[in-house]
Amino acid sequence: MTKYISFTKILSIFALILSLIFLNSCGIYRPVDAREYPPDPKLRVKKNLEEGRGFRLAGGNKKGGIFDFASSNELWRASLDTIDFMPLVSANYSGGIIITDWYNEGSGESVKITIRFLSNEVRVDALRIKVFTKKCGATVDCEIINNEGSLSSELKKNILKKATIYSKQNRDKNFKEYQVTTPGDNKRE
Repeated sequence: MTKYISFTKILSIFALILSLIFLNSCGIYRPVDAREYPPDPKLRVKKNLEEGRGFRLAGGNKKGGIFDFASSNELWRASLDTIDFMPLVSANYSGGIIITDWYNEGSGESVKITIRFLSNEVRVDALRIKVFTKKCGATVDCEIINNEGSLSSELKKNILKKATIYSKQNRDKNFKEYQVTTPGDNKRE
């Protein structure tokens, strides 16, 4: 009985040491060179905030990172507006893909659309659109075809047109005219 207990103790100590070695190699502890960081805490905080390693609770310079939200991405909005009549199976902004469900207008042919976003910029090569058609006979025999015809190019053209309009509206909304001031213009309004 004592041999069994000692074996389990040895095994647990070995597992603990092994896990510590693996955790250390994951980069939890990263040695730093003290010469790279200023000794003054205010300067360290300033440096960390400039490098994006920190946060502000209130006030200060409102400089932050770039956050791409689905509502601000023109391609994403234009794509959803273009295929808004179709039921969606998946719309994953972080994964950059929209998948619709099979859509049928009463005929024997159903359509499914997949839109993959390759870039956030409004460009022709920023989208990859696949259109699938499913034709079912009187029985359950269905044939699914990757339709590379005009429908995918029409969708892409329509999405890019809408995205260009949204992009222009966004630029016009955020446009602030640059005002040149000369040293003699110290009037306050």
